[in-house]
Amino acid sequence: MKYATVTQDLAGLGSDKWALVAAAHARAKAGHKVINLTIGEPDVPTPEALIETACASMRAGRTGYSNGRGEDVLLTALSKRYSEDLKRPFGKERFLCLPGTQTSLYLVLRSLCDAGSEVIIGDPMYATYEGLIRAAGAVPVPVLLRPEDNFRLQAADVAGKITPATRAIFLNTPHNPTGAILQPGDLRALGELAQKHDLWIISDEVYGELTHNGRPFTSALTDPAFEERTVITASISKSHASPGFRSGWAVGPAAFTARALPLSETMLFGSQPFIADMTAQAVSAPSVLAQGMAARMANRAQIIFDELDGTAGLHVHRPEAGMFALIDIRTLSRDSLAFALDLLDNTGVAMMPGASFGVALEGWLRVALNASDADTREACKRLAGYAQLKAA
Repeated sequence: MKYATVTQDLAGLGSDKWALVAAAHARAKAGHKVINLTIGEPDVPTPEALIETACASMRAGRTGYSNGRGEDVLLTALSKRYSEDLKRPFGKERFLCLPGTQTSLYLVLRSLCDAGSEVIIGDPMYATYEGLIRAAGAVPVPVLLRPEDNFRLQAADVAGKITPATRAIFLNTPHNPTGAILQPGDLRALGELAQKHDLWIISDEVYGELTHNGRPFTSALTDPAFEERTVITASISKSHASPGFRSGWAVGPAAFTARALPLSETMLFGSQPFIADMTAQAVSAPSVLAQGMAARMANRAQIIFDELDGTAGLHVHRPEAGMFALIDIRTLSRDSLAFALDLLDNTGVAMMPGASFGVALEGWLRVALNASDADTREACKRLAGYAQLKAA
């Protein structure tokens, strides 16, 4: 039988990257105690007020068909929020509402790229990004993100990768898995480069409200000089502890949303009205919930640093934002998947292999910051003991 070439293009880019997660779940299901530090789940449940809004909306009959752009109540709330945050008008025509950031990014890439288009992206990168780019028929062009640059994408490195086939520069700020936040100067240099070469800027900003220790976040849409070539995506999954509700959006030029709307309608003709009502409530103000999560996660990153940095050759990279810290294990292993699987088997601690996030993180582990402080300390104790045995 024949299959579309996209199935081959995406081979190994889906659940294969999460093999460690599956192994951890299998171990737990078999009755073993696992300290699971793999997935970036919020560390609190979805707020009861948001759940009640969704339930009340369903009871009120908000369960019918929607439209391709989004419910007016949510478009109005997003328009108000972005206008206030960015201090200039963002009309409702600038938004498309979709089920989560993942779907939003697929729509954006599919709308902007042709077969063979090149998309420049930092390496390391979130595990699904390569698949998203290839699903659009485009080709990912990785640019090394270096620890000495605090894993921030450098315009000079991007410039060296631009070819006539380049269509977009794909940003993620704050960054998963490194927690790096692009600074205004970084964004300005990248915007000028995009302007010079007539490129799009795509920015995933789902962690924008989860910065650590009061660090400021700057959106790629902040500078109006580049807004006509910039599309950003976000959602309530992280900021409002609502990953299962799958509610996100894309923000871009009105011309972009008009061109992308028919594709959005082809993909999924409208999101659920009751979830739109819940999301409108969520985005009506900055998330207090996110502030609390960010503080706790910054504290856990500090715990990991204090417990492990310098132990048996391990080095810890503390994030500026988000739900993860990184541990450099290169003095012990250059095969992060083998190391992570062996760590799980011998200690019951599950951490993601860096190889799931690009070539640049081979020999690293990504550690989720959503476990309790006590579990985080215990995981560090077990990893330290394991590392000392490996180093002996």
